[in-house]
Amino acid sequence: MAGNTFGKKFRVTTFGESHGRAVGVIVDGCPPGLELSEEDIQRELDRRKPGQSKITTQRKEEDKVVILSGVFEGKTLGTPIAMVVYNRDIDSSPYYELRNKPRPGHADLTYFLKYNHYDFRGGGRASGRETLARVAAGAIAKKLLEKINVEILAHTIEIHGIRARELSIVEIRKNAEKSLVRCADLETAKKMEEEIIKAKKEGDSVGGVIELIALNVPPGLGEPVFDKLDADIGKAMLSIGAVKGVEIGLGFGFARKKGSEVKDELYLSEGKIKTYSNNAGGILGGISNGMPIVVRVAVKPTPSIAKPQRTVDLKKKEEVTIEIKGRHDPCIVPRVLVVCEAMLALVLVDHALRSGVL
Repeated sequence: MAGNTFGKKFRVTTFGESHGRAVGVIVDGCPPGLELSEEDIQRELDRRKPGQSKITTQRKEEDKVVILSGVFEGKTLGTPIAMVVYNRDIDSSPYYELRNKPRPGHADLTYFLKYNHYDFRGGGRASGRETLARVAAGAIAKKLLEKINVEILAHTIEIHGIRARELSIVEIRKNAEKSLVRCADLETAKKMEEEIIKAKKEGDSVGGVIELIALNVPPGLGEPVFDKLDADIGKAMLSIGAVKGVEIGLGFGFARKKGSEVKDELYLSEGKIKTYSNNAGGILGGISNGMPIVVRVAVKPTPSIAKPQRTVDLKKKEEVTIEIKGRHDPCIVPRVLVVCEAMLALVLVDHALRSGVL
């Protein structure tokens, strides 16, 4: 299976399946001398792991990371960094009832059509569990970005039509991690939580929108014309199974505006060129311009729901109705947010290394 490696200078290869023995990642291209510990990785994995609250799946995984190589005496060696997390709380029994019956909204059918053989337990390689490997790699990327003072913020701005008010950077930095849904508008966050719990009681699920902001990104990152910074960000976000839409800056809002309304005019500030507005989201011509990079992603509702769903039996060649059992998130947004942070960090580090900034 191709397509398991991301990045050019900072290369990340993930491996493992949801109900297999382990999930892991190999990071190649990390410069030597970076202080790195398992605690640095664990901190990010703990933000993503299941069973955190009443609005996430109750699968209880410790997600304890082990660094196998690439680090000696607390510093990176410049050699490949291998990390692994062993799966502990596995219950595959509900999935054997669904064998040969692809779940609507999942990759079961497409994996079968492409490979004619796949791990149907929990989605196998296509499971959201694969993303813990990305978060582990992203933790390293974040530590590298700290060296050039780049900060990535992320917050939930919408859940099933319930939208947060406009927030300042200070509010996002202060409050995003204070609510279960990672919404910095704490009053709206409570309404979002109630909406998720309501969907869960109905045997259903809901989606939402995440906003990411990268601060202090140096200008000049991005390679024209096919390796544009925003193009790679788009690919990074859409490689996450739950993400179905990405916009940079004003995004789809450009389609409803006139040119005179969206141009980011320039001015000088202490010898640096800045823009009065940031409709472009910090990227022009695929190259960062020094303004904050703003990305929003649309996350679909979790397709594993308790309601009856129509599908086909691939073996018997007949239409059937299934009911999906097991432990699933009624809303994947709060956990996907951590994955989105990691993927943005991976893109920025890769381009920073390619541009000689790191």
